[in-house]
Amino acid sequence: MRFMTGLKTMLAAFGAAFALVSAPDEPAAQQNNFISIGTGGVTGVYYVTGGAICRQINKGRREHGIRCSVESTDGSEFNVNTIRAGELDFGVAQADVQYYAYNGLANFEDQGAFADLRSVFSVHPEPYTVLARADAGIATFQDLRDKRVNIGPPGSGGRNTTDVLLDAIGWGRDAFALTSELKAAEQAQALCDNKVDAIVYVVGHPNGSIQEATTACDSRLVAVTGQGVDALLAGNVFYRARELPGGIYRGNPDPVPTFGVRATFVTSATVPDDVVYVLVKAVFDNFDDFRRLHPVFERLEPEDMVSDGLFAPVHEGALRYYRERGWVD
Repeated sequence: MRFMTGLKTMLAAFGAAFALVSAPDEPAAQQNNFISIGTGGVTGVYYVTGGAICRQINKGRREHGIRCSVESTDGSEFNVNTIRAGELDFGVAQADVQYYAYNGLANFEDQGAFADLRSVFSVHPEPYTVLARADAGIATFQDLRDKRVNIGPPGSGGRNTTDVLLDAIGWGRDAFALTSELKAAEQAQALCDNKVDAIVYVVGHPNGSIQEATTACDSRLVAVTGQGVDALLAGNVFYRARELPGGIYRGNPDPVPTFGVRATFVTSATVPDDVVYVLVKAVFDNFDDFRRLHPVFERLEPEDMVSDGLFAPVHEGALRYYRERGWVD
């Protein structure tokens, strides 16, 4: 119960983000006035992001006739692949995953380039986050060697980025004593029950899963720096030096250096321009309301969201709105 109490508190604080979000009753491809958004685990900011967007759309449903539903998924890579398959209309994805998918690189090599992938806008920064048990002797990422590490489920962006980081360092997953694939909602309990030594998560902060773990057991945010990270920062425009904030989680008063990406909102070129236009207009015409739906949104600026972290072409429906606002040429 100790885990669920903290989780319920965190989710209750975000409850407004999900008001008016409808459940799907048939695939979007069969019903043009219904759109679906793939997000992540229910404790993460992706789920809040999708809920916030749907809330803005559903408030204007009488005007535009579009109904929006948010779906919890395994995260970035899953969302992109499911959009590609035509089973989701929109999704939240890390900027690096967006880049790799559009260009057919990294975990997308076998499928090839997703040429119809389209950017809509970027959202919040996402630091690469490692949280370790306080008694595990882990102070830096290099200390994870021979430890039990949860890298997340297949389809998650954090797992994708971990593979890229391991390659940059010259490690394989066999550098870990145990590699687990727990979902975000399961990882806090696994850490505090001593089933893993550390969890890896690419996520905006504050985050419910990290809040849960640091509240329930002594755990520490871990610095992710060194030559491998330096190489990623030097060779990839979508990776940026980041800092985990100090003082928002129990037992972690100081900022911790790491790297990270931006969360982005993506779709397919096959989604009609008018649908994308309505979604973008709903968000940015009510931007003050959107920013209030989670602390990580508070510092967002529209001009940055339409220019930073977008590595697939911007959808024409989004460009139409941005041109009307004078944000792009």
